[in-house]
Amino acid sequence: MALKLVVGLGNPGPEYEDTRHNVGFRLADRLVGEADFSWKDFKGLGIAAKSEAGGLWIAKPMTYMNLSGEFVQKFAAYHNIALEDILIVYDEMALPLGKIRLRKNGSAGGQKGMKSIIQHFGTENVARLRIGIGPQPEKMDASSFVLGRFNKSEENELDAVLASAAEAVGTVRENGIDVAMNRYNPTA
Repeated sequence: MALKLVVGLGNPGPEYEDTRHNVGFRLADRLVGEADFSWKDFKGLGIAAKSEAGGLWIAKPMTYMNLSGEFVQKFAAYHNIALEDILIVYDEMALPLGKIRLRKNGSAGGQKGMKSIIQHFGTENVARLRIGIGPQPEKMDASSFVLGRFNKSEENELDAVLASAAEAVGTVRENGIDVAMNRYNPTA
């Protein structure tokens, strides 16, 4: 894997800004904030920024989560980026807050943005970095949970996990996804 594109999934608009479902956007913002990037529109489907130094693209679909695949497929095709050089970042209810997990492939696991990407590319061979937002409270439906906001103590924990996720992206870029998986995936 020669990482060329990191796509953070989320929903556009202020009403979604700090929700659990937008942790992919938050990591993308952090990666852009730490480097020499500036956001530019891509055909009204999303925004992307490219590092002048290393040529890494960071992108955020503006198509809403469920239609993320349209943006990713068109952006990758336009910039001639192979699927194996893309890393998708999104929230994961099945992982506890504070944990991240990298995978080279797999099903969408109920995550609709990832499902859209898999459908557009026609394969589950899509590398991803999942950021834990769980656990979902027993009596709360999934939609209300992911569209809810973090409390103050969860925000502190999220800040630490986003720092770890940013390091994991750097490791994928420098050493490949296998090294990053061994370093960052939880053992339990």
